[in-house]
Amino acid sequence: GENTVFVMTNVILTLNQSQGHCPELPDDKTVCKVNNNCVPGYVSIHSNGIQTGECVSYNSSIKTCEVLAWCPVEDDSHIPRPAFLREAENFTLLVKNNIWYRKFNFSKRNILPTINSTYLKNCIYDAHTDPFCPIFRLGQIVEAAGQNFQEMAVEGGVVALQINWDCNLDRAASHCVPKYSFQRLDNKDTAHTVSPGYNFRFAKYYRNNDGTESRTLVKAYGIRFHIVVFGKAGKFDVIPTMINIGSGLALFGV
Repeated sequence: GENTVFVMTNVILTLNQSQGHCPELPDDKTVCKVNNNCVPGYVSIHSNGIQTGECVSYNSSIKTCEVLAWCPVEDDSHIPRPAFLREAENFTLLVKNNIWYRKFNFSKRNILPTINSTYLKNCIYDAHTDPFCPIFRLGQIVEAAGQNFQEMAVEGGVVALQINWDCNLDRAASHCVPKYSFQRLDNKDTAHTVSPGYNFRFAKYYRNNDGTESRTLVKAYGIRFHIVVFGKAGKFDVIPTMINIGSGLALFGV
């Protein structure tokens, strides 16, 4: 979406799926012993396909209802730990932001006039040493939000990178500078949250030599970074000031 960046940190791959008949994942509604336990045409909210009415072997000890689906069905019950793409914490993100206060016809961007190309190629944001560098290491963003990147990378999450433009336009334009802050937006309490973290699925489709279609299903976990910009600006205006003074004097005159 607009003003957002998604970085994949973990993944579950289901390779070489093709449309056909296969056993459903075992749960309280799909485990069976005989065909009568399976309802032809039945589809539950969390099922991977349409039940055929057959009870087939899932493994050597369990039988489940057969489904018409992309087979083999996805099994996402075991998320890779540590995260598959855990080194993503060393990726960097360059943020370009422009603001305009229409009332004062004032505009500025977060790459300040004092920043040159040499500095921009080498700097990394640091709240103390480089507070105006627009390049952020992903691990630092998550850490500044009070989180552990390696833990968050397993199931994903949502983090806000906030840019505050609080400007007194009676002062020189050089005093109007961005202030960055960071906050986790999703609920990290996995024990009390249904479907914690952040993930989505997509598939890559292939045409085989025999004309049949197959696909690789990807369940991608990662961190979604929202760029949130806010602020306020003010400037002294003599006319409203004189009106307020005049109104005050009139009250005293009464």
